[in-house]
Amino acid sequence: MLSYHTVSAEFERLFRSKPAVVVRAPGRVNLIGEHTDYNDGFVLPMALEHAIWIALRPRTDRRVMVYAQDMNDRAEFSLDGLERGHGWVEYLKGVAHVFQQAGYRLRGWEGVMMGDVPRGAGLSSSAAVEMATARAFSEVSGFVWEPLRMARLGQQAENEWVGVKCGIMDQAVSAAAQADHALFLDCRTLEYEPIPMPADVSVLVMDTSTRRGLVESAYNERRQQCEQAAHFFGVKALRDVRWQEFLERGRELPRVVWKRARHVITENERVLRAVAAMRANDPVTLGKLFNESHASLRNDFEVTNDALNWIVEIAQAQPACYGARMTGAGFGGCAVAVVRQEAAQAFMQAVKEAYRARSGLEASLFLSRAGQGAEVVQE
Repeated sequence: MLSYHTVSAEFERLFRSKPAVVVRAPGRVNLIGEHTDYNDGFVLPMALEHAIWIALRPRTDRRVMVYAQDMNDRAEFSLDGLERGHGWVEYLKGVAHVFQQAGYRLRGWEGVMMGDVPRGAGLSSSAAVEMATARAFSEVSGFVWEPLRMARLGQQAENEWVGVKCGIMDQAVSAAAQADHALFLDCRTLEYEPIPMPADVSVLVMDTSTRRGLVESAYNERRQQCEQAAHFFGVKALRDVRWQEFLERGRELPRVVWKRARHVITENERVLRAVAAMRANDPVTLGKLFNESHASLRNDFEVTNDALNWIVEIAQAQPACYGARMTGAGFGGCAVAVVRQEAAQAFMQAVKEAYRARSGLEASLFLSRAGQGAEVVQE
């Protein structure tokens, strides 16, 4: 796990002085509420302890110079006349662009960026880069950190500059999370509430070592199917369809569209029930909702793959496991499990061994407490 001292030492090695400020912004795992965000629904993500860190100092001009230690690569750009290019630095340039469009007067800086959020695993390393960059600009430029406003601008940077049509969830939890709490977010109103994590429960992220690949067309197809269903019911989004109405009229939809709609409508309800279970410190109910969510994503939304199904089935079979499900967009990447805290290490070993035997792949499992959103870190 990275720390203030690790990042600060790397800055000192390169710049021969201590950083003026160190910021971090976390990745996230979505506990429950999958493919509900673009249907104006509810989500319940949790910030990870794994994060993107930037150690930096302000410059007297309007240039940004960054060394990305993970990629062993440097990049530099001017805040005047930003131009699109390629690679990791586009996330930083996109943030600078939308903040300046929104009227923020930005100051240049130079620094070191390091991270331990697994890339390509569906844990939102890109949102963490965006929110760490925003926090860096906030510190050197002297504007107030407003989490949801920063999240909206980060989403805009990814949508308009990078060209990825993500929802608001990833940036929101990276910007606004509170330690030891999940973040219950209404993706329509952007109202959010911290929800305390159950006591004596560990959250385990299980990386299948498979990656999503070229699934943009499948993702877009599902969005279109959800929009088709919403249009059929005469509502803005599937979030507005009542279960009873779905039961009465839904069968008039094409079978595949009906299945997609059923997932979204039931998943929104599962999020609300999960929030209630967490407030009641009821991990048994929470785990059952995880299991139901995975079955819905597998059977109705059809976004799992063999590896995700295998690791979830293996996890669910462990005595210490309350529940498990795929997390993220699907087709590969990670699953998430809630387990009894005292048995977490034994659970990890058992899942790794069984998954290796079944898939021939090595799974990467890690524990994470619910982390803090984007912040300035003191020595």
